[in-house]
Amino acid sequence: MHKTSEWLQSFSTTNNPTKKSELRRASDFACTKISITGGKGGVGKTSIALKTAKELALAGHRTLLIDCDSNLSNTAIKMGLPLDNKFEKLLSAEANFEDCLIQQGNFHLLPACNGSISVFESKLNFDEIIIDIIASHEHEYDFILLDCPAGVSREILTLNAYCDHRWVIVTPDKSSITDSYSLVKLLATRFGIKENHLLVNMYQSEKQFQKVVMTLSETIENFLGARTHILGGIQKFDVDASGFDTFFLSENKNEWNKNFVKLLYGFTEKVGGPLTSPLNGTSQLAYEHDVH
Repeated sequence: MHKTSEWLQSFSTTNNPTKKSELRRASDFACTKISITGGKGGVGKTSIALKTAKELALAGHRTLLIDCDSNLSNTAIKMGLPLDNKFEKLLSAEANFEDCLIQQGNFHLLPACNGSISVFESKLNFDEIIIDIIASHEHEYDFILLDCPAGVSREILTLNAYCDHRWVIVTPDKSSITDSYSLVKLLATRFGIKENHLLVNMYQSEKQFQKVVMTLSETIENFLGARTHILGGIQKFDVDASGFDTFFLSENKNEWNKNFVKLLYGFTEKVGGPLTSPLNGTSQLAYEHDVH
């Protein structure tokens, strides 16, 4: 894990964050790394991570989604797949990376574990393991997405800081806004991260969306001197909770799906060129709004 150790030590041996970007991107590969994150649980991070990864894969990009909730992995559950703890064997070197993947065309998923005693009792640094996996396999992918658990633990902050981009998922709930600010604050002060992307989930009106955006982005700018790129939002829709993922993750060409795809095209166009739309075979772009 020498690559990871060097990267981590760069932050403990100096308070100067200016070398952050070059340290984070040690390779010349064109893989884009995105963390799907947020301070609070239950805001839709996993569903959004899955939707993003699947849409990127449909557009022809080799995409890896890594579930970073080491012992409460939910990605496979949301896909309706049986649980397994193959990741345990990857940690113990009894299995290789490919053995642990769920592969569906260009979409690859690396689930973590569920209630594993050995993972619970281990002394492993999960963030270092994930970073080493990325460093070893990023040349195989166009995009690597991290589905990060809620909170502001050292491991979560490290994984977020390592990525090229961070999508902070927030809802209009006050605790979600407060916790997301705390996440951004720690990333800024500990790792020198001064740019993040914001996606507002489950808003009920345009007025509410704008209020969340202005409250969070202006606070981040005024107190942290950081920039917030507004990805857009996902409006709350009238679907029973048990059917939300089926509806949201489906490939049906409903308005919610079209809006999300446009949101994604806006992001990818800005960071690396437009995607070909799986909706109609043409490029459909939606641009981010910057607040700075």
